Amino acid sequence: MKVVAIGGGTGLSTLLKGLKHFPVFEVTAVVSVTDEGGSSGKLRKELNVPPPGDVRNNIVALAEDENLLAKLMNYRFSEGSLKGHSLGNLIIAALTKIEGSFSEAIKTLEKVLALKGRVLPVSEEHARLVAKFDDGEEVIGEMNIVKKGKKIEEVRLDKPIKALPEVIEAISEAEMIIFGPGSLYTSIITNVLVDGVRESLATSKAKKIYVCNLMTQPGETKGYRVSDHVKELEKYLGKSVDFVIINTRKPSSEVLESYKNEGSDFVEIDVENLQNVVLAEPLLIEIVDPSDGRKKVRHDPLKLASLIERISRW
Repeated sequence: MKVVAIGGGTGLSTLLKGLKHFPVFEVTAVVSVTDEGGSSGKLRKELNVPPPGDVRNNIVALAEDENLLAKLMNYRFSEGSLKGHSLGNLIIAALTKIEGSFSEAIKTLEKVLALKGRVLPVSEEHARLVAKFDDGEEVIGEMNIVKKGKKIEEVRLDKPIKALPEVIEAISEAEMIIFGPGSLYTSIITNVLVDGVRESLATSKAKKIYVCNLMTQPGETKGYRVSDHVKELEKYLGKSVDFVIINTRKPSSEVLESYKNEGSDFVEIDVENLQNVVLAEPLLIEIVDPSDGRKKVRHDPLKLASLIERISRW
């Protein structure tokens, strides 16, 4: 079954880690290109290349030898002029210059690493995300949008950019399209805003699945219930998704408190407000983030992939 997974960040890579263990799936990951934070943002600005961070995460997730590769590709320099940069981001930026394009750089890396699937940037072109808040103010740039902490009324790109032809082809051939998990506006919807993507999704007959986030995000989805996430995604798609996957397991009190201190909370489940087919199961796991030693919540990759495999047989 041809599957297209649309998103970015750690959420999409978590999904891919599970899907690659199911030979029935031929996976294409479509990744956002509006990230402006950290190492990706610096390389985007200084070298005029699309942000490599999300692409790196998803390449690592689909690799044969994930653990060894992850250590190398995700190694982040802590001192000197390279402080803050991950080795994987630098490799992708260098390959972009060598191969002449971002997508060709990724193809080269895919061959070297024998990926169980492929990763596509949604576009080769540069654009920034623009948010209009409920008070009428508009802000440009993902980092600036999140910092404002206001309720988002609408998002758009600061200029039109065209989707990569391979992305349109993948969507048109897909039998299943998965949105998320990941930041609603900055990882998922930002892809739909690229010219050609929404149109391709509108004509696609693939099963469409939305994997809802585990926690709300400060500056982006504060106070959002499951139905609010679905409603916003469908507003930009211009049509409904067929299935909504929801996690029912709450984090431990310790982890929940840690998230609350950062303005994030467990996504409230309101199935009664959904018209879609809902699959609600305990999918949450807690992991220790090696970058800061803190406990974080993630979807269980294999449980999530198993659930999606079940939907594929319906």
